[in-house]
Amino acid sequence: MRIRTFLSLALALASAALLATAPGAAQAQDKVVYHIDDAAHQALAALRNMRNQLDTEPGTKIVVVAHAEGVDFLLEGAKDRNGSAYAGPVSALRSRGVSFEVCELTLKSRGLKKEQFIEEADFVPSGVVRITQLQRQGYAYLKP
Repeated sequence: MRIRTFLSLALALASAALLATAPGAAQAQDKVVYHIDDAAHQALAALRNMRNQLDTEPGTKIVVVAHAEGVDFLLEGAKDRNGSAYAGPVSALRSRGVSFEVCELTLKSRGLKKEQFIEEADFVPSGVVRITQLQRQGYAYLKP
């Protein structure tokens, strides 16, 4: 009886593996949340990583959550350490489906206004709460 049960289980696993790799089998969409809390040290690398990720896996769903000093690269006129504006790469990524979410608690604590941010920025009540929600929804967590 044990051998029959083992063989049945082995056959079921082999069938499942074949179905999963068959052409047309449903593929799960990759979902990633990029956590940025220090724009000066993380934003440039994060933008580059997102571009590379989408070049390799165009269907990836990417959400960027910024809080604390991480929101700075989404401010109007913000530039990287090389003097290049962040707005161009952010806009290009937004056109590829990336969303950029700014923590409203950070705005309050730093005395910032929504009007100071580029148009690609969306706002969430709490950055860390949003990251937690996304992780519960199956998003992989990356912190560049």
